[in-house]
Amino acid sequence: MLSRVYRSGSQSFTHRLLPWVQSTTLSRSCRVQPSAIRHVRSWSNIPFITVPLSRMHGKSFAHRSELKHAKRIVVKLGSAVVTRGDECGLALGRLASIVEQVSVLQNQGREMMLVTSGAVAFGKQRLRHEILLSQSVRQALHSGQNQLKEMAIPVLEARACAAAGQSGLMALYEAMFTQYSICAAQILVTNLDFHDEQKRRNLNGTLHELLRMNIVPIVNTNDAVVPPAEPNSDLQGVISVKDNDSLAARLAVEMKTDLLIVLSDVEGLFDSPPGSDDAKLIDIFYPGDQQSVTFGTKSRVGMGGMEAKVKAALWALQGGTSVVIANGTHPKVSGHVITDIVEGKKVGTFFSEVKPAGPTVEQQGEMARSGGRLLATLEPEQRAEIIHHLADLLTDQRDEILLANKKDLEEAEGRLAAPLLKRLSLSTSKLNSLAIGLRQIAASSQDSVGRVLRRTRIAKDLELEQVTVPIGVLLVIFESRPDCLPQVAALAIASGNGLLLKGGKEASHSNRILHLLTQEALSIHGVKEAVQLVNTREEVEDLCRLDKMIDLIIPRGSSQLVRNIQKAAKGIPVMGHSEGICHMYVDSEASVDKVTRLVRDSKCEYPAACNALETLLIHRDLLRTPLFDQIIDMLRVEQVKIHAGPKFASYLTFSPSEVKSLRTEYGDLELCIEVVDSVQEAIDHIHKYGSSHTDVIVTENEKTAEFFLQHVDSACVFWNASTRFSDGYRFGLGAEVGISTSRIHARGPVGLEGLLTTKWLLRGQDHVVSDFSEHGSLKYLHESLPIPQRNTN
Repeated sequence: MLSRVYRSGSQSFTHRLLPWVQSTTLSRSCRVQPSAIRHVRSWSNIPFITVPLSRMHGKSFAHRSELKHAKRIVVKLGSAVVTRGDECGLALGRLASIVEQVSVLQNQGREMMLVTSGAVAFGKQRLRHEILLSQSVRQALHSGQNQLKEMAIPVLEARACAAAGQSGLMALYEAMFTQYSICAAQILVTNLDFHDEQKRRNLNGTLHELLRMNIVPIVNTNDAVVPPAEPNSDLQGVISVKDNDSLAARLAVEMKTDLLIVLSDVEGLFDSPPGSDDAKLIDIFYPGDQQSVTFGTKSRVGMGGMEAKVKAALWALQGGTSVVIANGTHPKVSGHVITDIVEGKKVGTFFSEVKPAGPTVEQQGEMARSGGRLLATLEPEQRAEIIHHLADLLTDQRDEILLANKKDLEEAEGRLAAPLLKRLSLSTSKLNSLAIGLRQIAASSQDSVGRVLRRTRIAKDLELEQVTVPIGVLLVIFESRPDCLPQVAALAIASGNGLLLKGGKEASHSNRILHLLTQEALSIHGVKEAVQLVNTREEVEDLCRLDKMIDLIIPRGSSQLVRNIQKAAKGIPVMGHSEGICHMYVDSEASVDKVTRLVRDSKCEYPAACNALETLLIHRDLLRTPLFDQIIDMLRVEQVKIHAGPKFASYLTFSPSEVKSLRTEYGDLELCIEVVDSVQEAIDHIHKYGSSHTDVIVTENEKTAEFFLQHVDSACVFWNASTRFSDGYRFGLGAEVGISTSRIHARGPVGLEGLLTTKWLLRGQDHVVSDFSEHGSLKYLHESLPIPQRNTN
């Protein structure tokens, strides 16, 4: 016998039940002997759990990020999740995925409980099969085969279906959980079980004992005997169990669970009926927000609709249990929806009692969009005036900025590495340089938005123009560098783009005052909301999913940050580079006087920068020459750790540590040295191991240099110049939003031009395409027209 049914009943029944659970369930259902109980329970102490799973119950989590601390979790599976689209039978693939996720969380030391529908659907499938088989036999005997096509399946009573389906549903769950060495136990309840104090205590004791033994309780309303739900039957302060939504909420509160996950066939709560044009998913729902929600019809199966789910969720929230309502049927997310919720990812609607002090990130995105559109309509002189005012504020408010930065540095001391602390630090000279750069941006912004790039006369009185326009809303994510904020803000203002900024928490004080100054500058022309600083606990991965609000993501930070954002971005282009593996090739005809200066500046001036030298390629003829000795001596004086490439190591009797990978960005005083036989071999090495960022040749041979410049396929290629020149400010762009190694749109240091796109303007006089057909009255001219020059004085 694969399954047994547990029901809360009399006290004597409970006393008989618990020993039976210990001996029978563990040995028969899961094939685990009683002696293995200690081993099973030890899963709660497995070493890969990195977050504490115990907390005092009584208050729900305030933020999604805290859900990873949930110890006891109830997962409610709606009928639409468990059943197939034809409502006859179970969605086996979805169930298998859900069981896998529950098992993963259970094996992490959490206490998982399932409230599941599906018995009626499973029973309906079995009963229909039996009825069809029975009818076909009877009609074949009495009426012949001709009437088989006319057989009608009678309407099946739900209680009978539940009775026929319960055992099969439980057997299926047990078989699935057994694959993960987890035992499951079924408990059937009715509303009366919660009204009887003795039965409630019995139920509570049974559930606690099952959880203690690392067994997953699977709870369901006993639909075989349950009476029809009575409207308005809730008692004062107590929710009545009418369906599995109310059952899950009641169970969650009774068992003092940390989290209730309600899975249905919709993404969560919407501010208007799902599927309508203006429907927006509500990320966080607060008590009292019911007026902002329009409830549609209930799901295709099941007893409860979304209104019942919200009512149950709010009741559970009031009882101290956090709640998330999410979609458990979508094929792209159902395989990880439960684990994503527990990890704190933005999935479904999260119920919270704590309202944030400021706007949500979605609201900030809308404000940046509308503010950016207003910004784009300003005259170029007005946008330049805003940037000039911001530059003045950086110097006028220097003391307040440096005081805020000092707080960040004090809090980061001992937590951040020295290179990151250097990035975090602001100084008077840095602020002065920022102000100069901003004024350069203001000067270059006079002829940016609305510049005509092409004019064409298509036909008489039909003229086409291609003009520059803002991209839309930019999301810039940056680490440690507060000086990035005014730079990027100025470029966004100059290009008429809305801007969302997400800085690292290590620079929170500096970012806050710099953003306030930016908004003060924007206010002089009434576009304060065009630049928004995201201060909520929004995860970067969640921000990357806002594809309806963000048009371009620009990461500024470590290579790991860039890679994570490129991986997380769904439907939003990412401008940037994941690595800055910059090379310098020292040719056999290189100048002795130039080489050491260029290597020192490229590697030692700022080793944490993305444009710092990481690999030095040396022509084989230079080995054991004074030039080579000078390079090594200089690196030793600068305390640069050398890693030998395979070919370089083969020339040495006692070599430095051999490099682990030739594709490494050190970001510190470390350098890989490798030997090549020719300029072509150097180019091949760069293409194989480089990141298409910045690469340099040092030589006095112009022909060799030009060959290198033309053949190296990188964003920046230099001759006899430091890699550190790869920078927007040094290029005269005023500032940069980053360095791009992509091959579409912008490449290299991205300044103002890289934040613009184009649109086409066509001006006609009642022109229609049919006039240009073979027998039409008009012909295409396609004449190039002169481009008007704008006054930029």
